[in-house]
Amino acid sequence: METRELTCIGCPLGCALTVTMNGKEVVEVKGNTCKKGDIYARKEVTNPTRIVTTTVRVSDGAAPMINVKTQSDIPKDKIFECVAALKGVTIQAPVAIGDVVLENVAGTGVNIVAAGAVEAA
Repeated sequence: METRELTCIGCPLGCALTVTMNGKEVVEVKGNTCKKGDIYARKEVTNPTRIVTTTVRVSDGAAPMINVKTQSDIPKDKIFECVAALKGVTIQAPVAIGDVVLENVAGTGVNIVAAGAVEAA
């Protein structure tokens, strides 16, 4: 049996979690004060995912850059591939919140969307 120590990010309490595993199977989760902690711990040790946030360039805009993010979480092992795919991306102003900047980033099926707005210059 293996144990892993995690800090829960499911709610503001930040519970200290202990996950007991038998191979890749979660046997027990301890330390959570709500159901979110159990769900987070099981997902984190079996299939960790993240929301990726970064910036891309804007051409002909009132601002030179805009914040972007994945529309939903992606596998943790795809983060660097996702960021690399955005390295040379420049979008044309105007840009609205939620505009799709890049479809199916890193083959994840998840789109990169604008997390802000930039008016045309």
